[in-house]
Amino acid sequence: MKKQSETKKGFTRREFLGGTMAAAALSMMPKSVMGAPAFIQTTDKPDSNFNGVQIGVITYSYRSMPNQSAEDILGYLVEDGLSSVELMSGPAEQFAGVPTFEPMQFTRGVEITDEMRAEMQVARQRQAEETLKWRLSVSMDKYAALRKLYNDAGVDIYIVKFDNIGPGMSEEEVDYCFNVAKALGARGITTEISNEKAEFLGPYTDKHNIKIGFHNHTQVNPDSWTVPFSYGKNLTMNFDIGHYVAGTNLSPIPIIEKYAAEDRILSLHIKDRRVNNGANMPFGQGDTPLGLVLKLMKRNQYTFPAHIELEYNIPEGSDAVAEVKNCVAYCKEVLA
Repeated sequence: MKKQSETKKGFTRREFLGGTMAAAALSMMPKSVMGAPAFIQTTDKPDSNFNGVQIGVITYSYRSMPNQSAEDILGYLVEDGLSSVELMSGPAEQFAGVPTFEPMQFTRGVEITDEMRAEMQVARQRQAEETLKWRLSVSMDKYAALRKLYNDAGVDIYIVKFDNIGPGMSEEEVDYCFNVAKALGARGITTEISNEKAEFLGPYTDKHNIKIGFHNHTQVNPDSWTVPFSYGKNLTMNFDIGHYVAGTNLSPIPIIEKYAAEDRILSLHIKDRRVNNGANMPFGQGDTPLGLVLKLMKRNQYTFPAHIELEYNIPEGSDAVAEVKNCVAYCKEVLA
């Protein structure tokens, strides 16, 4: 996954972050975030559904921005005019009050000894234990408040991404992940593709009636989803078309047509990469048939979203918010 400084319509980031939310929404926020920037409720909400095709973004796209709270990310989304999001679990859990830990600090150039490594291992184990304890006790009301915050601003949390969900987790912790998805109003959870994860998670998708969307990098081929999908009807794909093109030198369109017909696509990740494991490029400059995919979605009236994943190098003088806005403009023009 890896200028325009002001919006032409709606709010700029400064205007958006400078507003105030209704008291009812503020009263639902965790105390730990009450000092964070608040948001204004407005009828001028983002709408990135272009002629029936829902465009959105994975929040990984904003990883280079200096502020990473759920509220800051919401500001970026609104400035970019986006009404659908795949929300990484980190900001969501931070909003809900997950314990934070200071990383161990070592003097530059000092050799790391076995004793230091042992200390780091103890610290990581303690962090894992405290996080698990918190996960199994936190109220879903905090996630419901986050959903309301986003929905009131006009943004739908379509997906929540839990990278590490899968074998090794207790039943209670897996249930926690699915309960978070439901509290956020998400249709599914995304994670990396593997046969082992599919076999483990299949029963949970039926239990909770929440889909798992498997994300791919360049390791897949046209048959890579056959075995994972055999473990449950709610196991689907979070199909990264750019990675697929770079890794296979094949068009992603036959895969989309096949699995859309089988209701096995939760969402697409859209990016533009060159073939032969080539570089990520600005939209329209790579080998991914991005325009054809968007037109296919429009023509066939697919209801799953296409979420932008910004991975190309950000030009000097720009930032991730401006570049995502450029990606949105590309999609809107193609779908006009």
